[in-house]
Amino acid sequence: MDEKKTYQIGMTVYGQVTGLKPYGAFVQFEDGYSGLIHISELSNGFVKNIGHFMNIGDYVLCKVIDIDYDHRQLRLSYKALKRNRRDRFDRVPFLGVPENKIGFRTLAEKMPEWLKK
Repeated sequence: MDEKKTYQIGMTVYGQVTGLKPYGAFVQFEDGYSGLIHISELSNGFVKNIGHFMNIGDYVLCKVIDIDYDHRQLRLSYKALKRNRRDRFDRVPFLGVPENKIGFRTLAEKMPEWLKK
C-alpha cells in the first residue's frame, strides 16, 4: 500500500498525546507519524490551559486537517470532532413578532399612560 495514501485530509485518527506546550499538543501514532493539535484546534472557545482538555499519555481522537508526507507529520483538529454547544442556539428559527404586540414606542408617546398608572 502506498504510504502517501495511509492518511487523508478529513479522516479520523487515534493517537497518544506525547507532549504539551503552550501552543498545542503533540500526538504520536503507531506507524511513526506524529501530529500537532494547535491550541486553536482544541476548542471554539478560549483555551487557557491545554491540560484542561488532555494530558500526556491520553489517547485522543482527532481529525486530519493537513499532511506533510515528507516529514511524516500531521496537522490535527480536536474541536472538529466535538459538538459545538452554540449550535443549539444558532439554529433556532426566527418566528417573527407576534401580532397584537405594541412594539417599541418613544418615551414621550408612552409617558402620559405611565403617569396615569
